[in-house]
Amino acid sequence: MSRLVKILLLGAGAIAVSAATAACGTQKISVPRSNATVYQGAVLFSQRCAGCHTLSAAGTHGSAANVRSAQAINGPNFDQRCERPIDRVLYAIENGGFSGAYMPQNIVVGQDAIDVAKFVATYAGRAAPTQVGVTNCIDRPIGTLPAGSGTLAAGQPTATIAQRTRIVVAVARTRTATPKSRTKK
Repeated sequence: MSRLVKILLLGAGAIAVSAATAACGTQKISVPRSNATVYQGAVLFSQRCAGCHTLSAAGTHGSAANVRSAQAINGPNFDQRCERPIDRVLYAIENGGFSGAYMPQNIVVGQDAIDVAKFVATYAGRAAPTQVGVTNCIDRPIGTLPAGSGTLAAGQPTATIAQRTRIVVAVARTRTATPKSRTKK
């Protein structure tokens, strides 16, 4: 066998090994498509949240595996952390998490935010360790969205928290403004 053929075979073998290794460990969304809302939430979570959060149902691995190697942008591992009830998740989405340090506010909005919140509330905490005296995450109720949290009972969109805040401020300004007919000249 000539030297050129050996080099080509070694190169092809190295490429094959690297391609096979790169495919190892990749996961896909494991939420059934039959539950369209939760599946759409998993897709959005995979697209928007994968860089910082881990949740195996969405195939994401953004959290640090070791606290000592963690970076500031590594978000909570939702395989380990319970996120119920659903209004807690929606609050975090609208307000940039609970610390407000790195997660952008309203990373998803409207029905997309509700879909992500339903997905996270449904699948988070499934690998959490059992603690004595603490109810397991999967045994806790998922809860319901409170009135005015982005949907009405019929599913029609309403204002977000930020929009409601702007409306309240605008109404307060108009009530405190002095009408022109009453101003002194």
